[in-house]
Amino acid sequence: MKNDLAVFENHEIRRAYDEKTETWFFSIIDIICVLIQQPDYQIARNYWKVLKNRLKKEGNESVTNCNQLKLEASDGKKYLTDVATAETLLRLVQSIPSPKAEPIKLWLAKVGYERMQEMADPAQSLDRARETWHRKTR
Repeated sequence: MKNDLAVFENHEIRRAYDEKTETWFFSIIDIICVLIQQPDYQIARNYWKVLKNRLKKEGNESVTNCNQLKLEASDGKKYLTDVATAETLLRLVQSIPSPKAEPIKLWLAKVGYERMQEMADPAQSLDRARETWHRKTR
């Protein structure tokens, strides 16, 4: 499992890539921070907790498709974090009223497309990593 950061409108989205299944898993809380336009991690975490319970009561299968992986937090330590694939996230995004919903959907589609390009040409992965590194060091 390879951990990585993706950037959406200056928001860092933690993610992990499972090479065995060739699947990206994204931090649900990071996506919710963007959707509810809330930089406070705890508020986003509480929002997800309430939403998750509501969706479970409704019998929404998206919640059962969520997993937990150890991702690095802002304090540098790794904690179990709720994660989901892009497909599951697209379903969850529909449950959150937000003007950022459509841009997030487009971004998730773009991330999937970029991964397909990287599989065809691994040098693109290195180019993207360099680009991200340059953005962070400015």
